[in-house]
Amino acid sequence: MTKLKIKSGDTVRVIAGDHKGQEGKVTKVFIEKNKAIVEGVNMVKKHEKPSASNPQGGIKEKEASLQISNLSLIDKNGKATRVGYRMEDDKKVRFAKTTNEII
Repeated sequence: MTKLKIKSGDTVRVIAGDHKGQEGKVTKVFIEKNKAIVEGVNMVKKHEKPSASNPQGGIKEKEASLQISNLSLIDKNGKATRVGYRMEDDKKVRFAKTTNEII
């Protein structure tokens, strides 16, 4: 199993694909699939059948997952950065490679 450098709650920018340049917050990460769902990015229309909870049915818009490799973390200055790890006081922390600050 691979270690992903992007976690839920991170602000990311899409760096490749149809949604290149869009930014948003990561809502969910699928570790086994190497994918993440970003708020407001990669919206798709989903047709829903009428059910007891939704008697009308209809078309709903929701976010689809994106490949993690197409996402880049944004540091506090608003620039895309790579993520590194280091030990500080016997604790492993993530840091932004551009500013060298802890995320």
